[in-house]
Amino acid sequence: MSKRYKQLLEKIDTTKTYSVTEAVSTVKDLKSAKFDETVEVALNLNVDPRHADQMVRGAIVLPNGTGKTVRVAVFAKGAKADEAKEAGADIVGTDDLVADIKQGIFNFDVVVAAPDCMGLVGQIGRILGPKGLMPNPKTGTVTPNVAQAINNLKAGQVNFRVDKKGNIHAGIGKSSFEPSKIEENLKALVAAVNKQKPASAKGKYIKTGAISLTMSPALKLDVAELLDIK
Repeated sequence: MSKRYKQLLEKIDTTKTYSVTEAVSTVKDLKSAKFDETVEVALNLNVDPRHADQMVRGAIVLPNGTGKTVRVAVFAKGAKADEAKEAGADIVGTDDLVADIKQGIFNFDVVVAAPDCMGLVGQIGRILGPKGLMPNPKTGTVTPNVAQAINNLKAGQVNFRVDKKGNIHAGIGKSSFEPSKIEENLKALVAAVNKQKPASAKGKYIKTGAISLTMSPALKLDVAELLDIK
């Protein structure tokens, strides 16, 4: 544990659960890096993702954006390709984009696909899937309205998906954001996760929650408050 990290730990109470407002205010004081650190939220859900009916997945356009520039690659052809370019897609292609990805060229952060191009995308599913880049209708990245998808992603859409251990992790802004903007983004994300609660999930849906900066310790969040966010 570095000296810097020990100094940050002295600023928080690791045994305490913080309200959302208090946690956001406190985490702002934990900035220690020379870059604009990402504010990160982690939730542990009481679900078993091995069962298809307990897979929690979705997307939310954060009200204040993420503070991150997102590079969007789009699989589209014809009029949809023109629509994607006009909407500000960084890369638009079909077979040529498949070839680049097969060669390991990943100069993008998110992939969007028009429905008629999913056959192409399927060829590289084993490459995109493990990287979390596979387009999916549930996150709005497989859609006939590619322009809207691009606009949402550029505006600060966050895609979330529970991992094998029931965890969801997402960036909700930057340490330079005003506390009120971070809080609004956090509540928007949690509300979206709560909305996706599986009918088959038993007991307390959110077991634990935490907020941190890229280089800081985490603050425990009040689970009761998180569960009430709609």
